[in-house]
Amino acid sequence: MNKAVDISTKKLISLAPNNWEKWVTGIPDIVTGEILNTEFQWISRQSDVVIPAESPQYGKFLILNELQLRHTSEMPRRMRAYAALAEEKYKLQTYPVLINILKISNSEIPTTFASNFIGLRAIQDYRVINLWEIDVNIAFETPLPSLLPFVPILKGGENEFTIREALRMLRADEQLNQLETVLAFFATFVLESTLVQEIMRWDMTVLRESPWYQEILREGLARGQAEGEARGEARGEVRGIISSIETSLEAKFGSDGLELMSQISQISDLEQLKEILRRIVVANTIQELRNVL
Repeated sequence: MNKAVDISTKKLISLAPNNWEKWVTGIPDIVTGEILNTEFQWISRQSDVVIPAESPQYGKFLILNELQLRHTSEMPRRMRAYAALAEEKYKLQTYPVLINILKISNSEIPTTFASNFIGLRAIQDYRVINLWEIDVNIAFETPLPSLLPFVPILKGGENEFTIREALRMLRADEQLNQLETVLAFFATFVLESTLVQEIMRWDMTVLRESPWYQEILREGLARGQAEGEARGEARGEVRGIISSIETSLEAKFGSDGLELMSQISQISDLEQLKEILRRIVVANTIQELRNVL
């Protein structure tokens, strides 16, 4: 099980692209094509997945799928940029969709980018889908295999029976069984890690191979590099990891998790902070983290 596999966003959506795009657009008679190359020469980051589509009512257009582990204040501006770059490259109208995976606050998530600079306006609307608001039955009934790894965080999917059923469906399909680590990662947000380990029947250290776990680590390092330029490399990395720890604690344990930040923010050892971030993934309770500290 502990092997490198393609469990990227592109892989998830490519499992059933037509059903996925019917779901995100709400257009029942849509027909999709091959996933497009999204290397835009003006920016270094790739948009997640752009797929050409066609329907009798709207003709040919693009669907831009942007999956985010957590919503950030930067997303409206980025959605505007991605939509414009896709339209410029492929000369087609674009339907942008932002899919947020983890809920980190009760704040309303914007569905529009709007600016007014010296009387010149820029506006970009986009659809927002928050996975925690999506009924878990959609993953089983549509079918939408791309949603199966996210079952634990879908509405009504936080129980053991439903997670076991999602795992059974993943393991029954050779194309889907690579996604176990993704399902396990999100299961640790709603079940005790010991129960998740029993359900999966493998060592929980495998979770470190999850792309979403790796994303949390990369996020901390990226923040650290940015802050390191202004504050010194070592201090910047430390601040970046602490920022990721804070976000991860809030996503998994809510306000109880944030109570630990007063102690964690005093730690300056980078390796110790990285280990704390790893432990958050497999921790059952806040007390386990306190013991680590």
